[in-house]
Amino acid sequence: MCPHDNHPRSIAVDTPDTARPGPAPGPGLIEDLVVANHILFDQGVVDAFGHISVRHDKRPDRFLLARNMAPGRVESNDIIEFTLDGEAVDAAGRKVYLERFIHGEIYRKRPDVMSVVHSHSHSVVPLSVVRGVRLQAIFHMAGFVGQGAPVFEIREAGGDTTDLLISSNHLGRALADHFVGHDIVLMRGHGSTVVGGSIQQAVYRAIYAELNARYQLQAMQLGGEVTFLSEGESLACVQSIEGQVQRPWDLWVEQAQAKRTTQTR
Repeated sequence: MCPHDNHPRSIAVDTPDTARPGPAPGPGLIEDLVVANHILFDQGVVDAFGHISVRHDKRPDRFLLARNMAPGRVESNDIIEFTLDGEAVDAAGRKVYLERFIHGEIYRKRPDVMSVVHSHSHSVVPLSVVRGVRLQAIFHMAGFVGQGAPVFEIREAGGDTTDLLISSNHLGRALADHFVGHDIVLMRGHGSTVVGGSIQQAVYRAIYAELNARYQLQAMQLGGEVTFLSEGESLACVQSIEGQVQRPWDLWVEQAQAKRTTQTR
């Protein structure tokens, strides 16, 4: 076990409120974060596990993340504020995600990042464990993947006896280092993390990363040489297509809300 990684071996922990409250985040930001949780569940990117956060709109040294719970069940009163060190501001005894350090350390490393999604989406995981095969942009909706998503090998930072969870600031910093020049990082035997300049962009990237991985696996099974996007094509696709993230976002919101309405009848 890494000497820096001394948190209890659990996916949820109790943490005291050690930081002083600041200005309240805008209600629209919390509403978008709640809806984002529902969309990611509805689109099959997360199940009972996984999480999305957003940087505080009035304090860039804070972020918002749900309490420890299944994303599809998150409501506005489940949102907790954290410092970049992962210290809770207003947990009030509620259990929090052990892997909150993913979010805090990425926000610290990348001031341009406004939202972070961590998931274990099914098609991504196989591409995190095969040497010599990298997740690459295969179609125009996933230009952000680029010419090869880096893979975070937790053994390099935590040894070979971890549970693969990012359960400390030390491991969070090691993961965040892989985001220099990249907006998606695979995590060996675990899943992936994507970042965006908004909640909408981060959700878009998480959904299309899963689709890109699925298409890549299917193409590789056909036996021929796969043609990936070039660097120039990837950049052009990001610039032209990701400016339209509101278009799928509005649709995903409607779909997620319709499903929840049906389930509560």
